[in-house]
Amino acid sequence: MTRIVVGLILLAAIIEGLAPGAVPMDLLPLALVVLGLVYGWTAVDADDPSAYLIVTLAVAAAATMPGGGAGDGNGVLGLIPAVGGHLDAILDQGASALLAGVVSVFVARTISLLQG
Repeated sequence: MTRIVVGLILLAAIIEGLAPGAVPMDLLPLALVVLGLVYGWTAVDADDPSAYLIVTLAVAAAATMPGGGAGDGNGVLGLIPAVGGHLDAILDQGASALLAGVVSVFVARTISLLQG
């Protein structure tokens, strides 16, 4: 199931990154958040989420440069001539899914701690 979720995240990130708003009513960004939540809940070990959290921080940092915000094309990949803006837009969408997964990890970790 994890591979399916990752594949759907990749597909949605590519579509939304290259053709923002192509799917009406902003369904793809919503799908990315939901898929990120599902991935974080099912694929990340709540007792040791370190690797996932480090990758998430690295991707989110790469998606935004100092002085820029997510989604504004100011990510590190945006510096590559011709294709950088497109790659940065895809990375921004992937970062959204990863950051949504952090919420699931937080909830799972909290539940784990409360149960003892």
